[in-house]
Parts: sequence; C-alpha cells; structure tokens
Amino acid sequence: MRLLLVEDDDHVAAALSAVLAKHGFAVTHARNGEEALQAVLPAAHGERPSYGVILLDLGLPDQDGYQVCGRIRKLTSTPVIMVTARADVRSRIHGLNLGADDYVVKPYDTGELLARIHAVSRRTSGGEETGPAGEETALRLGAVTIELPTRRVSVDGAPVPLTRKEFDLLALLAQRPGVVFRREQIISEVWRTSWEGTGRTLEVHVASLRSKLRMPALIETVRGVGYRLVVPAA
Repeated sequence: MRLLLVEDDDHVAAALSAVLAKHGFAVTHARNGEEALQAVLPAAHGERPSYGVILLDLGLPDQDGYQVCGRIRKLTSTPVIMVTARADVRSRIHGLNLGADDYVVKPYDTGELLARIHAVSRRTSGGEETGPAGEETALRLGAVTIELPTRRVSVDGAPVPLTRKEFDLLALLAQRPGVVFRREQIISEVWRTSWEGTGRTLEVHVASLRSKLRMPALIETVRGVGYRLVVPAA
C-alpha cells in the first residue's frame, strides 16, 4: 500500500517512514498543506500515484491541517487519519466532522497506528461488495449482512428491522471490525452532535442492537473508551 504522510518535521517523518517501510508500505512525504494537495491531485483525476491512506498532521507551516483535510476530502475519498498532539475532545470531533476517518493523538504507539491504517483501508478492500461505480453495497460479517443502499440488515438471511439510528450505528462499527470507536466519535458521526447529554442515548441504542440481532457479544464495550464490533463466526 502507498501512503501519503503529511508532516512538517523531517526527523519525525523520516523515523515514521522507516517504520512504515519495514511493514511493507511505500511512503510519499509532503512537508506542508500545498505539497499534500499537489500529491493528491493526480489520484483525484484518475492518474498515478494513488494512496491507500493519508496520514495528516494538523500543525502545518502554511495552512491549518483542518483546512487541508476539508480540501482533500473534496478531491478524494481516500481514508484520512489525523495524527496530532491536539488531544481535546472538541478537536477530535471537529476533525471527524470535516471528513477524517480516524484521529490518533501524539505520542502514539506504532503498533496502534499500524492497526488503524489497516482498519481504515479495509473500507476500500475486501469484506465488502461493490456496485458498478465501486460504491460499497453490502458488508458481510459472519451471519450478519448489512445492505448499505437499502439500509437492510439480516442475520442468517432473516431480516432484522432497525431504526434509522440503530442502522447508522451498526454500519459505522461494521466498517472497521475490531477497531475501537470512541464514544465521542460515535456520537459525532451518528448523531451529528457533541457528547454532552447524549451518552445514555448511545448506551440504549447499543443494548437495542444486541437484543434485536440476538447477538449480545457482537458489540463489545471497551470500558472507559467506547465500543467495537466483534466479527461473529459464520
């Protein structure tokens, strides 16, 4: 997989590029926002190179990383992972609302970063069916099938009626099986609001999904962090 690393610190970029290369990634380094956008443009027009994932630092010298993320999202659907020292909840929510697929806070464990790269890249690779234009149409996770265009869910072929928010929550978790979604991120992406006052609503929807799907172990609670979907046996 080819990665675009957007990082203004050459020492940090060199060290991370070396680690990524050892794990089989080809890395293109952009030192600022403009270089990042120029690197993305060829892929946006169907030309090489294309990237599996973009690692985007927010503290860039020429423009704010949030602005760069918004412009990248208008050019390509390539997954974007924000890598930054900004650890507050508002910053994470803002980044996710702009179209980032994940948010990693410095200092981070390299193993965790690698796992997140593989997780977001699964959205454009195996485990999904695609339509004529490459649009994801179904997610199959063991006995569970999630049809995205029709918003239908079935278990072993039997339909399971879900509310709109229940479907959105399940589809979000199912796009990255095994990856922990923070409560704040789920609230931001499913309810399009901030965490305050919505935590109980999330818990109720998780409990309802477990009950309707008759698979209590499908959605695992990660205490103090959030939830993740555990892929069931077929």
